[in-house]
Amino acid sequence: MDPVALQLGAGAPFANVEAYLRRALFFLVAFVVVYLAGKLVVAPLVRRTLDRRGFEAGVTGLADSLVAVLVFFAALAVAFMAAGFPSFLTAAATLGGALALAVGFAAQDLIGNFVAGVFILKDRPFEVGDWIEWDDTAGRVEDIDLRVTRVRTFDNERITVPNGELANNPVTNPVAYDTLRQKFVFGIGYDDDIDEATDCIVEEAEAHAGILDEPAPSVRVEELGDSAVGLQSHFWIEDPDRSDFVRVRSEYVQAVKERFDAEGIDMPYVHRLLTGEVEVLEDVAGD
Repeated sequence: MDPVALQLGAGAPFANVEAYLRRALFFLVAFVVVYLAGKLVVAPLVRRTLDRRGFEAGVTGLADSLVAVLVFFAALAVAFMAAGFPSFLTAAATLGGALALAVGFAAQDLIGNFVAGVFILKDRPFEVGDWIEWDDTAGRVEDIDLRVTRVRTFDNERITVPNGELANNPVTNPVAYDTLRQKFVFGIGYDDDIDEATDCIVEEAEAHAGILDEPAPSVRVEELGDSAVGLQSHFWIEDPDRSDFVRVRSEYVQAVKERFDAEGIDMPYVHRLLTGEVEVLEDVAGD
């Protein structure tokens, strides 16, 4: 056998090992460089941008997670390319696309709630601590997650609401602004003086410390009912909170009721008068 060929054959395994080590080194160096660049440059830059735009902590946390995943896969892709394995990236991309499609079909509702949570955190239709109403349900928001919102009802029950339900349906937020208008209908008798009753309602509103003087309280004739004339009172409350404006309304209604009693103004309730006659038939049995 040729000595030169024998020598080349003996050195071939060492050459293969050297090539594998070189590829491993390229892979490691490329992965570390790209990963550190993403963690130390890209991730802080994204977080500062979101913080500067005033996004909620939930959105910035989501962005941090997404950036971390993207940085990892970018580092992995660059490392495989540096090591000379581009075919691996093609296969991984195909497999990842198929998996993403399957997961997307299987988790449509979950993804929809996730996206809705992002928009709730971004648009801020309500915040933690607000009182909200939707679909005949009401409560105070305790926590806004990326998938669900947790609400404590006024019966001290916790409701876990999917974000999609709150994002795709009308939600009332009575405490979103600095002031809140309230209204209540007082019924007086047809024989009572409407102007006198109106003065009593307005004066009691002006005397209550929790009701604003501006805008001023007002009263309008709302309806002519079966047994009463309905006078609707409009009044405004500053810095509304459920424990405040419910209490203020209750105290105000009680004060008007007591004032009506003192002034002799009737607050009638519905009466029903049944009329008719009863015919009694007596059947006398004869012999």
